[in-house]
Amino acid sequence: MTDRDDPYSEAAFKTLKYCPVFPGRFASLADARAFCQHFFSYYNHERYHAEVGLHTPFTVHMGTAHAIQDKRAETIARFRSANPHRFTRTPRLPKIPQVAYINQPEEAA
Repeated sequence: MTDRDDPYSEAAFKTLKYCPVFPGRFASLADARAFCQHFFSYYNHERYHAEVGLHTPFTVHMGTAHAIQDKRAETIARFRSANPHRFTRTPRLPKIPQVAYINQPEEAA
């Protein structure tokens, strides 16, 4: 592994490989492609990732995660004001990373 290896691809492959429904073998290349297409669609569009503030990679990539975060904050504030006895501290939403790189560009000299 070098500093140019793709950590996101490596992480995605590990997630795929250890998925409980990952088969030991595929019957054909078409079966493997169908499985991966379904898996990565779920992984990118439906699965909430802790590393990106409990958003999907798609919403972070498309730039809608901050609007979703604002709605979540409004919902928490409404619930908290309606039920103050349920909270001993103010809930905090996970942060959304500002930048993520596969291969960070070289700094201009």
